[in-house]
Amino acid sequence: MLQPIIAGVIGALTGFASSFALVIAGLVAVGASPAEAASGLLTLCIAQALLAGLLSWRFQQPLSFAWSTPGAAVLVAAQGVTDDYGAAVGAFLICGVLLTITGLWPALGRAMTRIPMPIAGAMLAGILVPICIAPVTALVEQPLLAVPVIVVWLVLLRLAPRWAVPAAMLVAIIGIVVTGADAVADAPLAPVITLTPPAFDAAVIVSLGVPLFIVTMAGQNVPGFAVLSTLGYREVPARAILASSGAATVVAAPFGGFALNLAAITAALMGGPDAHPDPAKRWVAPVAGGVTYVLLGLTAGAATALVTAAPPILIIAVAGLALFSALASGLVAAFEAPPTRVVAAVTLVVVASGVVVAGIGSAFWGLVAGAIVMLVTRTRAS
Repeated sequence: MLQPIIAGVIGALTGFASSFALVIAGLVAVGASPAEAASGLLTLCIAQALLAGLLSWRFQQPLSFAWSTPGAAVLVAAQGVTDDYGAAVGAFLICGVLLTITGLWPALGRAMTRIPMPIAGAMLAGILVPICIAPVTALVEQPLLAVPVIVVWLVLLRLAPRWAVPAAMLVAIIGIVVTGADAVADAPLAPVITLTPPAFDAAVIVSLGVPLFIVTMAGQNVPGFAVLSTLGYREVPARAILASSGAATVVAAPFGGFALNLAAITAALMGGPDAHPDPAKRWVAPVAGGVTYVLLGLTAGAATALVTAAPPILIIAVAGLALFSALASGLVAAFEAPPTRVVAAVTLVVVASGVVVAGIGSAFWGLVAGAIVMLVTRTRAS
């Protein structure tokens, strides 16, 4: 059983190192204090560990879970929509309710999988474009810190792609400690789970909660199911996965857990042949990964101190490096079909613009604009 345990540990280390900074930056962007951001990171680690352990054991399948990395990008992109963290928590809770309903109500699940890919892919790409531009901006604004990060990422992208982003994050951490050691040392390093009562603001729910739900479904859950299917798992308990992750999000939301979902990238690490030659024994990998996530979550205070001590552009730059593959996938999905490329282009441009109208952010308006253009062009074609 050593092989799946090692696979689970590697998967958790890779998943955590690749995107924990984006999680913290996203929570801070919507009004969280450093302590609240640390609480969110720790809560997400614990919640996904419980989901992976319980469901993998129950169904004897390698069901790994994660926080929504595209969802964290939505939080970063929503900066300026709200600085009321309670309202953001209310949006997290609504996202969890929608995820739960998707699992319990098959019709909604089918509807979510039928969102036109040009619109869903373009919305995801539009959210990620400003973040993926950050490495270029960081090279200009913080060259001494950014150049080593990008060089290490580029070298390992060639030699060991799985470790490119974690290694880049490690180099960034070293740079942050060297240049901001006093700020890191003075920060509280022990994470404390903090309860934030939700507030329900219609504009924040529409501009944050709804896009968070859509990108979590389209950018994480749907690819996660596809990965499991590719690995040969045909009888995946989709309803249990969606309902459980949605319910876990509802419980975790007041503590900063913005969205939980089926993993995609780490699912391939923990559910493939590298985890164990026998598919029936691979379920141990997500369990081991969950334990590792809990241990990593205990470093949330230190991780938040590092992120808050760093130049913001450097953190977003590392996140941008981690999201290039997701951006590429979104662009391919958006522009693959020639007849709907204008629809995708309009959606992407509106979302990437970052405009806020009537207190509602650009992710929602991009969906609206894309839907209108698709309706008009389809009507004209008919």
